[in-house]
Amino acid sequence: MIIKSDSNNQGMILVNVLVFGVIAIIVTTSLVNWAATMLKNTRQLTAREQAFQIAEAGIDYYRWHLAHATSDFKDGTGTTTSNGPFIHTFEDKDGVIIGSFELTITPPITGSTLTKVVSKGTVLSDANVSRSIQVTFAIPSFARFAMVANAPSRFGVGTEVFGPIHSNSGIRFDGLAHNTVTSAVEKYIDTDVGVNRQKWGVYTNVGTDDPNPPTPVPSRPDVFMAGRQFPVAQVDFAGITASLSAMKTIAVDAGSAGRYYTSSGLQGYHIVLKENDTYDIYMVNTLVSASKTCTYDGQTNWGTWSISTETLFKSGVTFPENGIIFFEDNVWVDGKINGARLSIVAATFPEDLNTWKNIIVNKDLLYTNYDGTDSISLIAQGNITTGLNSNNILRIDAALVAQKGRIGRYAYFSQCGTNYKRSTITLYGMIASSERYGFSYVDGNDVYSNGYLLRNIIYDGNLLYAPPPSFPLTSNQYSTLSWEELK
Repeated sequence: MIIKSDSNNQGMILVNVLVFGVIAIIVTTSLVNWAATMLKNTRQLTAREQAFQIAEAGIDYYRWHLAHATSDFKDGTGTTTSNGPFIHTFEDKDGVIIGSFELTITPPITGSTLTKVVSKGTVLSDANVSRSIQVTFAIPSFARFAMVANAPSRFGVGTEVFGPIHSNSGIRFDGLAHNTVTSAVEKYIDTDVGVNRQKWGVYTNVGTDDPNPPTPVPSRPDVFMAGRQFPVAQVDFAGITASLSAMKTIAVDAGSAGRYYTSSGLQGYHIVLKENDTYDIYMVNTLVSASKTCTYDGQTNWGTWSISTETLFKSGVTFPENGIIFFEDNVWVDGKINGARLSIVAATFPEDLNTWKNIIVNKDLLYTNYDGTDSISLIAQGNITTGLNSNNILRIDAALVAQKGRIGRYAYFSQCGTNYKRSTITLYGMIASSERYGFSYVDGNDVYSNGYLLRNIIYDGNLLYAPPPSFPLTSNQYSTLSWEELK
């Protein structure tokens, strides 16, 4: 028997073989390309992760560096111009160099401790891969409170405080507190209400009086909007009071570019700050005389503290590079700054209770910018006060520190003239008072009698990490404020 082949079937088989062959080639090629892409991506992801870890190592290194050299923002290079990048190689556990990190450092402005560090990590395995991290470091200052005192404190009706308040003794608060009010004591004797009347560490007499111990205190959100706490840890007031002798050394040293003024031989100095980074300074010749009936024997160093006559001493003096202006005399301060950071100090040595120097603010002392760019501290060995003829509406933008004295106003009664009563004082910044604070007084019936009727205390949060020059700090160690990866 003769069998005939089917050529059409053979053609179909050949076509099928070709089709499946092409499909097999496409699938195989795709799998190979996919595998190659996956391998490339895996290597790139590994490189990116290595670069990120190297960048983090750069941040860790510089935090360690600042812990050992708190004022070195040049990575130990000694350069005076460059802020980086400062390049460090990075080795693996076997000592093989696998990449590097580059540090770019933005040093703090005068008086601040805010330091920005950008660390860029790269790897040798892939020159196209890099990761960058930016971190902000800072040392916190003692400006954690709108007001902090080392003595019993009383805030009367008409006081409104925006910021935390603390006393190492007790606090009577009859105003409105928008933040927490704390005391280092559980109970204390408030001598304003009698030597045998024990009160809770923080209490109020607004409306219905707080009960006395041991009856628990109520919440009272009408007075303490964020609550009150006692007892809490004491604030180290010795640390708050800046080393005035060190500040004098900085001001006297010509190399540090400070400003220093010895005793005037008269009543003191009057400094007027200007927005063009200069100031005028006057010699205060005489003060306003008090009438014979305008006296008060219960306050140390009582007086009008208001200028009667003065003589121009110097004009157009440029602000010092280091921001320190030191007076070994009493000093009156007012004016306005724009983009400046200053610390004005009044002190004399050797220290003596009878020669402590004071700072007086009778006219507005103002910032132009309220974003932390402008900053002033007034640090007095004795008191920081306002005089008899201070502005009826007065604003003081500054961190106020009375090292051994008090921050407030003396008691002026009606026999002192029409200025014995004032309208409103606004304090923007913070207050640190060794003795009892107060810009107003009440009579025996708790009725407003003299001083400023309304007292607004507004906390400047910028002071915590960007205080004025040589303002006291809580430690010498930097904290991490922010961390972010840069895209």
